[in-house]
Amino acid sequence: MHETSVDLLSLRNRRQHKAWGASPRYQAKCVTRARDSGRKLSPVSRAAKIFPAVILGLAPQALCCRLLRRLGAAFGVTLVVSTIVFVNAAAAGWRLASDAELRKIIPARAPVIKENIETEFRTASGVTDGRGKFIAGVVMITAGYSAEGKYSHFFIAQVPLQLGDFSLPPGEYVFGYQRKTPDSITVTFYRASSGDTVGEVEAVRNRKSSMVRALLIQPATGGRGTIQVGRFVFDYRLG
Repeated sequence: MHETSVDLLSLRNRRQHKAWGASPRYQAKCVTRARDSGRKLSPVSRAAKIFPAVILGLAPQALCCRLLRRLGAAFGVTLVVSTIVFVNAAAAGWRLASDAELRKIIPARAPVIKENIETEFRTASGVTDGRGKFIAGVVMITAGYSAEGKYSHFFIAQVPLQLGDFSLPPGEYVFGYQRKTPDSITVTFYRASSGDTVGEVEAVRNRKSSMVRALLIQPATGGRGTIQVGRFVFDYRLG
């Protein structure tokens, strides 16, 4: 009975060893023969006996392919993330400036020629490129000043602009407007420091909206934006 149990255990052990590869008894014989003959096992042979549990039966080619697939997946994720960041950055472009940003550039009193005219901040509007450049403006309270009836708004351009057929270099300006027709007004820009005329642009009634704004500067899309005064709007171009 005892011999029969031993035989069964030996048979079971041999089956388990065969499921994982060569029998340890056979491997031991090979090692003994190599040692007895004076030959040394090659590094590949030693590695195969040291790391059988690590590779779990995978051939070197299979391990290499699996590693390459993982590296490829990691590279793909990195590429997708980089693309998303780039697209978001490009899409951001010019945007509406916040009140906190506008308070940093809109003066409480606008320097116009030799006067400092009070501004009404609640009418301020502006846009920014997110990199420290602004296009902004605000209504001036001109009652009692020499600017009354001529200038209505203080305007800041920190990038070159094209309005109608004239260019507006970076700087500080004032502008006023006069009714031209029931559906249009003429807006005239002047240098704030000297009062010299820079140019005129026609603003037409805004057919897309009935909203009335003292001033509304919209962010440029594709290099072109709009400025609304009252019910009237005109285009500006960057550069």
